[in-house]
This record gives sequence, structure tokens and C-alpha cells, in this order.
Amino acid sequence: MGRGKTTSWSYAEAYPREDEVLLRARERATALNIRSVTPGVAATLTVLTAAAKPRSVVEVGTGAGVSGTAILRGLPEGSVLTTIDTDVRALRAARETFREAGMASNRLRTISGRASLVLPRLTTAAYDMVFLDADAANALLYVDEAIRMLRPGATLVIQDALDQDKVPDPVVREDATRIHREIHRMFREDERFVSTILTPGSGVLVAVKN
Repeated sequence: MGRGKTTSWSYAEAYPREDEVLLRARERATALNIRSVTPGVAATLTVLTAAAKPRSVVEVGTGAGVSGTAILRGLPEGSVLTTIDTDVRALRAARETFREAGMASNRLRTISGRASLVLPRLTTAAYDMVFLDADAANALLYVDEAIRMLRPGATLVIQDALDQDKVPDPVVREDATRIHREIHRMFREDERFVSTILTPGSGVLVAVKN
């Protein structure tokens, strides 16, 4: 990445002003050794949800609640976020973050479990947005389930879409990188979707279902 691009990326990441709620959530994440989405990604999630106005959202990878809070802050009243994580410590931290953010309990559903087991139980064509921020090893399964779950006009958002900048490097052949490349190919070729890759954090793939 050239100096100009690096400077522009850093400027864009520093642009969002995060409040004490998100800063404390990041502190909880650090204490639990959980990687949170960057400020640029969090702001992107808020903007996407504010624009799309989804009524029902599923998040895979709750963490300490940074991304969930960002999503909830863009949602219209009456919307519900279902968030899934295997780490009960993370879910506990996230619930504290959501409480501090003033989110009503009836707008949240936190599920402790493996997404590979939980997602197949969720209703087909019943969700307006799915946000995937989880292990790359199961990413293709999560994407398949998300496609099933999304209504027409709904949005899929995939975190770390550039795999820490490894995807553009043809020399890198790691399994996670190859999986991300396969996901990109899928959405380029799938006529049911329009998609793009945004560059906050380590990349965010956004696909809208026709």
C-alpha cells in the first residue's frame, strides 16, 4: 500500500468519533483477547443499517459488543438484533455494552452456541441483514446459510473480507485467504446479488440480494 493510500486509510479510520460506551467495550475486548471491528468498520455498519433500515438482523461473532452496538445504533425503532457467539465471556461483556448503550432488552437476542448449528435453525427468507465476523474455516457454510436466510432486498456484510490484506497478494495460499477469494468469486458470479468490497479495517464485503 502506497504512502498516500496508507495516509487516507488512517485518516478514514480516525474519522469516526467513538463515545465512552464503545471505548469501554473495546477495553473489555482487549481484556478478553478479542479482536473488535475497527472504528471505520463500526461506522460503516451504523451507516449501512441507517440506510437500509432492516427490521431483523443476525450477527455471527458477538465479541464484546462493539459491532452489535454499531448495528443497533443505525436500526429503526422496533428492529431486533440476533447475535451469536460461542464464548460466554464475550456474550457477558456484550450484554454489559448493550446495557450501557441503553438498548432495550426486547431489541436483542443473544445466543450462545456454534453458528454452524444455530444458523440452520433460523427461518428462511426472514432477515433483512446478516453480518458475519467469525472464523474463516466455516465462512462458506455461514455464507450459504445467510443467503438462505435473507429476504429479497436484504444485505449481507462480511468482515475481514481481504483477510488482513492477504487476498490481493497472489503468492499467499493460506486456507483462510483462499476461502475469502472463493467467497468473492461466488458473489461476482451470482446474479442474485450486487456486491462490492469496501476498505475500512481489513475489508468489508457488502452484497445486496435482488
